[in-house]
Amino acid sequence: MTDRGGASHPVVELTRARLREFLREPEAVFWVFVFPILLAFALGIAFRTKVDPPVYVAVEQAAGADRLLDTLRSSPGIDARLLPPARVDVALRNGDVQLVVKPGTPPVYRYDPSRAESRLARLAVDEALQAAAGRRDAWRARSEQVILPGSRYIDWLIPGLLGMNIMGTGLWGIGFTIVQARTKKLLKRLIATPMVRSQYLLAHLLARLVFLGLEVAALMIFAWLAFKVPMRGSLVAFLAIALLGALSFGGLGLLLASRARTIEAVSGLMNFAMLPMWVLSGVFFSSANFPAVIQPFIRALPLTALNDGLRAVMLDGLPLVRLGPQIGVLALWGVVCFSVALKIFRWR
Repeated sequence: MTDRGGASHPVVELTRARLREFLREPEAVFWVFVFPILLAFALGIAFRTKVDPPVYVAVEQAAGADRLLDTLRSSPGIDARLLPPARVDVALRNGDVQLVVKPGTPPVYRYDPSRAESRLARLAVDEALQAAAGRRDAWRARSEQVILPGSRYIDWLIPGLLGMNIMGTGLWGIGFTIVQARTKKLLKRLIATPMVRSQYLLAHLLARLVFLGLEVAALMIFAWLAFKVPMRGSLVAFLAIALLGALSFGGLGLLLASRARTIEAVSGLMNFAMLPMWVLSGVFFSSANFPAVIQPFIRALPLTALNDGLRAVMLDGLPLVRLGPQIGVLALWGVVCFSVALKIFRWR
């Protein structure tokens, strides 16, 4: 689309300019494309799913320790070691062992009840020692081990990392750029042009969306190649949720930058907006861990809606028609933020 003088539409020209600015910033390219992959790789390795992971137990060095140690080492699934009393608390605190057994009649189990793995270790050790002491079970249950596709931590993590990245690039990539142009008096020069505010703000949103496909593809291809993370739902639905999330956070970025005059001011606003969502919206752990009284607030956050929508499509295979609440939250945030930003935006 061109005007009478042959020049492109202002939105097209502004979008091109923003894309060129982005590509000339190697730091921005790193944070958008490389950092999420490195983070996914590190967390995927650290929290990889192990089949029948051993229970790590220490026996405190004292009279009768050797007998307990032999019993535990002969029990399947228990990794037992001998520790002097001075090192017991340090080993428990650092997570080197999940349980410490102090010899005696009966033995004493030392563990942190707030750690689920320690409570499981207590059950496994007690069962082994009770059996060695002659206890007989009334019956022995049959076990069926089931590992469902998408049940690993890395499967759950990848949509959260993608949502976090969409939020970060939407806020910083748009808001920071606008305020930087304002501090350099570049926005002031645009007042003399026939361009209107809506065209300028829309160009920033469009430039953000150009890189969205590459951003999503880079992380998802890596997740599949490195960890075989599944995509159980429609790829179109997955991309639609990601697109809606990008528009929502793009609108929020425009709103936060509409009046900020300094880099420090917009940085504070960005961190103020993102910090609650980093903690509450289920990026690295489930938001269900928080009290029920704040769950309505958590569900109203755009990152919660984005993460829940991405996981619903990717892991549960749900269609878009089943994601009405998430779509509604994202759409509401995007429309309201863009409308308010358009109304209060200032060039100076």
